[in-house]
Amino acid sequence: MGIPSDGDDVVQIRHADAAGEPTVVTVSCPDKTGLGCDLCRAVLLFGLSVVKGDMSTDGRWCYIVFWLLPRGRRPVAVPWDLLKDRLLQLCPVAPPFGFGSHDAYLAAAAGLQDVPPPAPQLFLLKLCCFDRMGLLHDVTRVLCELELTIRRVKVSTTPDGSVLDLFFITDARGLLHTKSRREETQDRLESVLGDSLTCCEIDPAGEDMVSCCLQSWAWASLTPAVIAQMFSTADRVEEQPIGTRGGGGGTIISVTMDNSLSPAHTLIQIQCGDHKGLLYDVMRIVKDCNIQISYGRFYASQNGRCEIDLFAVQSDGKKILDQHRQRALCCRLRMELRRPLHVALVNRGPDTELLVANPVEVSGRVGRWCSTTSPLLSRIFRDESSWLRLGGTLWKAGSGRSTDCTSVRSTSSRLRCGRRLWMQSPTC
Repeated sequence: MGIPSDGDDVVQIRHADAAGEPTVVTVSCPDKTGLGCDLCRAVLLFGLSVVKGDMSTDGRWCYIVFWLLPRGRRPVAVPWDLLKDRLLQLCPVAPPFGFGSHDAYLAAAAGLQDVPPPAPQLFLLKLCCFDRMGLLHDVTRVLCELELTIRRVKVSTTPDGSVLDLFFITDARGLLHTKSRREETQDRLESVLGDSLTCCEIDPAGEDMVSCCLQSWAWASLTPAVIAQMFSTADRVEEQPIGTRGGGGGTIISVTMDNSLSPAHTLIQIQCGDHKGLLYDVMRIVKDCNIQISYGRFYASQNGRCEIDLFAVQSDGKKILDQHRQRALCCRLRMELRRPLHVALVNRGPDTELLVANPVEVSGRVGRWCSTTSPLLSRIFRDESSWLRLGGTLWKAGSGRSTDCTSVRSTSSRLRCGRRLWMQSPTC
C-alpha cells in the first residue's frame, strides 16, 4: 500500500454503467483515527446510502472503497464533483516523499501536516413570512442544499399566521461573509417562499449571540418523567428481534467480539437491519471509543439485512482484551443500532411537543462542540420537518445540544443533539 503518484487522484469516482447500479467511490490517502467516520458522514450528508464498503490500512496509508446509491425511491441528481471536493478536504495531506514520523515537525513547519480547522464564523439568518404547511421543511432543504450548517434554530408563529424564524448558521464553503454568497442564499429562499416572504436578512452574529448559541439548554426544562420516557427503554440492549420495514417478523441485532481469529486484531461482527446512516453510526461509535480499524467490510442486502466485519485494535495497537471494555462497546453498539433516535410526544395543553434526540460525535480533538459533526443537524432537522407534512402544524421550534451522562448507562458521557417542536393538529 503505497503513496500514489502525482497523476493519481486521492478520490476517484466511477459512475454506474446502468440505472440502479451503485457508483463506486475510492479513497486512497494517509491514515488518521476517525477517517472512516468522517468520510461516512460526508456520504450521509449528500443523501447517499452505502450498499457495500471495503477498507484497509497499514497504519500509515489507507484504502477505502464505497459502493453508493441515492437513498429513496425518487431519482436525485447527486453533485458528484462537490462530493469529491468534500472528501478531499477530509483526507490528510501526505508529507513529501522521504518524510518519516521523526520528521513530523518539518511537515508541520512546511504547512503539510493536518491541523484543526479554525472555528467557522457564525451568522444569524432572520426570516419573516406568512405561515403555510411545510414551511420549515422547505427552508431547511434550501439551507442543506447550499451547505449552510444549522447550529441552532428558534421558530415562532403568532396567532395571525406570521412566522419569525431565526437560524444560527455557518457556511461549509466559508463564503457567507461575501455579498454574492448572501445574495445567492436570499434568492434561493425567495424562490421557495415566494410572495409570503416579507424579510430575509443575514448578518454576522455578535459575541453575545455566539455564547447563547453554544449554551446547552436542550434538556433544561424537561421533567425526569419525560427523560425516562425517551431513554429508559434504551437500557435493554441485549440481543433481541426488532421490526423491519417491508419484511415479516423481525431481524436480530447481533454484536460479537472474537480474539481467536486473528493474532493481532479483535474481530467485531455486527448483524442488524438497515437504517439511514447505519455505517456512519457504527464508525462514529468506534471513533468515540478510540478504536482503530485495520480492515473492514460492509454489505447491505436487498432484504434490509446488513453485515459488518471490523478487524480493530486499541489506540496502543493491541487487541481489545479487557472484558469490561468489550461489554461496554457491544452494549453501546446494540443500544444505538436499536434506537438511532430517541423520540417522545408530550402534551402541552392544546399543543403537542415533539422531542427528538440523537447522539453526535464526542471524540474530536477540537472539543465537544465539534465543527465536523454539526452539518448533520441541517439534514436531521430537514428530515424531522418533513414528518410534519403528515398533518401537524408547527408553531414553535428550537434546537440545541446537551451533554447527558445520567439518562443512558454507558462508560462515557455523550453529547446529544436535541430538537423541540411544538405542534397543533389541523383541527385546532
